[in-house]
Amino acid sequence: MISSVGSMKGIINLEEHPDKVVGRRTGYQDAFKAGMQLQKTAGDLQKAFGNRFVPKGVYRFRTHEEAHQWMIRMLARGPKS
Repeated sequence: MISSVGSMKGIINLEEHPDKVVGRRTGYQDAFKAGMQLQKTAGDLQKAFGNRFVPKGVYRFRTHEEAHQWMIRMLARGPKS
């Protein structure tokens, strides 16, 4: 038994032009170079701030709001030496 449902195709009007173009693509970036710059920035931040803002571990919260408030407290206290 052959089904005709799979043979239905959408209608594409090739004469229609889009009304709005958002942004333009620029040249391709070197992904490796961008990744290395990100690594350097992360290393510089770690050296500047010393230790972490949030101690390592697994944290469990009842709500997103509770987790958000805890994160605000951790960031507000600054890095621990």
